[in-house]
Amino acid sequence: MISVENIYKAKVRLRTIVTHTPLLQNLNFSEIYDANISFKREDLQVVRSYKIRGAYNKISTLDSAFTANGVVCASAGNHAQGVALACRKLGVKGIVYMPNTTPKQKVNKVKFFGKESVEVVLTGDTFDDAYQAALELSEAQNKPFIHPFNDPKTIEGQGTVGLEIIEDSHTPIDYIFVAIGGGGLASGLGSYFKQMSPQTKIIGVEPKGAPAMYMSRKQGEPVVLDSIDSFVDGAAVRKVGDLTFQICEKVVEDIVLIPEGKVCSTILQLYNEEGIIAEPAGALSIAALDYYKEEIKGKNVVCVIGGGNNDITRTEEIKERSLLYEGLKHYFIIRFPQRAGALLEFLSILGPNDDIAYFEYTKKHNRSSGPAVVGIELRKKEDYNALTKKMHENNIDFQSLNANPMLFEMLI
Repeated sequence: MISVENIYKAKVRLRTIVTHTPLLQNLNFSEIYDANISFKREDLQVVRSYKIRGAYNKISTLDSAFTANGVVCASAGNHAQGVALACRKLGVKGIVYMPNTTPKQKVNKVKFFGKESVEVVLTGDTFDDAYQAALELSEAQNKPFIHPFNDPKTIEGQGTVGLEIIEDSHTPIDYIFVAIGGGGLASGLGSYFKQMSPQTKIIGVEPKGAPAMYMSRKQGEPVVLDSIDSFVDGAAVRKVGDLTFQICEKVVEDIVLIPEGKVCSTILQLYNEEGIIAEPAGALSIAALDYYKEEIKGKNVVCVIGGGNNDITRTEEIKERSLLYEGLKHYFIIRFPQRAGALLEFLSILGPNDDIAYFEYTKKHNRSSGPAVVGIELRKKEDYNALTKKMHENNIDFQSLNANPMLFEMLI
């Protein structure tokens, strides 16, 4: 584990750079789960995530002779912003590799925080592609590589999140929910709590589409996932670090896997009910509360909101994924007889609260029937069975697309 002493030293290095973010009790979620729930608001950092802590701590501890040639890093977004700001503050040149799929908002923020100190290179489709390219440049040009999670100094910086939580909490903490991507935050925070508050249970949270730490724990060693869903981009890696794996084995009590659709529902809930803009990885810890609702009753609980770098252009996809997860939107292929009145007959079987949200149809004159793609929004997920029952009773020829990933991905 990372020592308490080294985490305190990191705090001293960061005191003029990092915001001591608030630990705020949330009355709404406390009432929902019958618990005392607080949010650690790392989305309020100047770079809108905790990543500045590890990045600055690492770069500031490097010998100036070693950084004279510049540094290099790879990131899906938040670590890049932390490195960019650290380079600018410390007068170090940096090259930042990011996947081509990184939201434009995050790329622009890296350039903003780094100014003339940082060059951004977009390459590959995943973090791992960018990571490999950055390593190759680091070795070829002898530039120090600033790892986003698998480095003791990076982990020490992230550990200051745990230090602040204990400083600000007026009661013993029973549970902490923290997102896991590569495992740097969970390792640092978990190390501090294991030594200073060993009764606290650290619950790691990963996206279901990128369960790198979960699968590594099952195998007993770091594994490389064959493929991942990169939607929760701040926590989507194919392989965790060997160091973070070893530490998380000791300090993380359990790992919960959260469907991406559930993450989207939580993002919308936080925005609509709390006015909090959370990125997908930032919402992971709060999305996990449903999976622990019995265990946390009457307990003191902290959820770390790790970041708030959410691109507004993703809003429609977030809403769509949420509706699908909640069972409130369904897509069908419906084969209509090609005659007048066929559509009107279909409309007559819809319930009073069923809403057609998508319709695509092209008439084929040489056929007796033609397929249409129809998307229907429901007020309650229980209405789905009534809808399909009526479609069967009225001999509607239909097929659900929600369960067909290849066809379905054409629509969202």
